[in-house]
Amino acid sequence: NTDTNYTSLDYDAAPCHNRFCPLFQRVAPPFLAATCASAALATAALLVALARSRQAWRWPPLVAQLATSTALFAALLPPLAAGIARGWHLGTGPCRLTHLLWHWSLFAQALLVASGSLGTAWARWDPRSRRLAVALWAAALILATPAALVSGVAAGSSCVRRSVAILAPVYVLHLTLCLCLLLLLPSGLLLAALAVPRFRASWAAGAGLTWLFLGLWVPYAAGLAGEFLLQAGLLEPTCGSFQHFDLALGLSEGLGVLHCGLGPLGLLLAWRC
Repeated sequence: NTDTNYTSLDYDAAPCHNRFCPLFQRVAPPFLAATCASAALATAALLVALARSRQAWRWPPLVAQLATSTALFAALLPPLAAGIARGWHLGTGPCRLTHLLWHWSLFAQALLVASGSLGTAWARWDPRSRRLAVALWAAALILATPAALVSGVAAGSSCVRRSVAILAPVYVLHLTLCLCLLLLLPSGLLLAALAVPRFRASWAAGAGLTWLFLGLWVPYAAGLAGEFLLQAGLLEPTCGSFQHFDLALGLSEGLGVLHCGLGPLGLLLAWRC
């Protein structure tokens, strides 16, 4: 008997029953393992193609750094898969480090792609582009720090992305950064590409393909905003709304994870064509 007006957030207490967690624990490990393997192959092929014919690429330094960031992201998938399947037994420090590196790679991609869309700094690897690369990676690391602070180990064996209250200032900061870099920034540059002829020409020449890296994360960023509204009580919190939203958020995160394989593959196929 499920009372749809029941507002308790305890998923394990009747009448609320969260069916997403068992599904997640069963599906996530093989999905992450397969994604990691495909990402390794696609990134290796992209780097080999880049090394053999650098002059054929539009922005070789940008492509190389995007490949590096996706490789970093993919390298985190095996320990996460093992933690989901067998429990996280490495402690809070490694859990927070994993989430720090996870978001560092994502935020670095956001800043790299944005810089590539707004100028020609990545046309060659010179002192100017090297300084820009250092600045962007350092900025991404700073912006990813709140992700490490809000993550932690729950129930003694689960590395979770949020171990603080939904209204904790550090989580609100982290959520704001995610929305700015993974939702507002891609949306803003897409509108700019539609409105400004110079941006449209750049996208027609292939720059838009780099947004595949971030476009896959837009639904997840929107999902984080919806989760905040539900958990903060700004939307009516019913059993049904939480259970359906858990599934939607999990699917959107899975879609985002695919970027580490589909992004390099998309760039490689575009170059081959």
